[in-house]
Amino acid sequence: MSVAPGTVIEGFEVVRGRVAEGWIDVNGHMNVADYLGAFDSAVVAFRERLGIDDDYISGGHSTFAVECHMTYQRELTLDVPYLITTQILGYSRTGLHQFNRMYHAEALYLASTAESMTLHVDLGTRKVTPWPDAAIAKLDTAAREQGRMPRPSQAGRQIRLKNPLFLTE
Repeated sequence: MSVAPGTVIEGFEVVRGRVAEGWIDVNGHMNVADYLGAFDSAVVAFRERLGIDDDYISGGHSTFAVECHMTYQRELTLDVPYLITTQILGYSRTGLHQFNRMYHAEALYLASTAESMTLHVDLGTRKVTPWPDAAIAKLDTAAREQGRMPRPSQAGRQIRLKNPLFLTE
């Protein structure tokens, strides 16, 4: 496959994989649930870069997903290689707003996006709690490394039909 001129991979690469046979739906392309699973693996991979790994979680703290919004740009089919990048859109003392992009790993077209919000929690109380200082330092470093990337056009989108026959307000 050829790569489109001017193709730019945006964000930090966090995951690579291939579309598995069990991920193909009745339409012959990757199923919605499996996009979510692949994006979740990217969120986990980035979280681990912050030091929020299995050892950290066994110590009583973790992250909880609180919101996710996906868009689909182009199909991925059986055995297609993909890569997922992440971009930090914002972070606070307790949360992370990140944007993931899934690309065809050879043709480098954008296949899908997932915007997500995660919160740092104390597993004992099941309440939101501040990130450890080491995680904040790694978020600071990652944000500086990514520089001033433009906000993705898919970020913050709302689901709405263009010409609805029925619409609740």
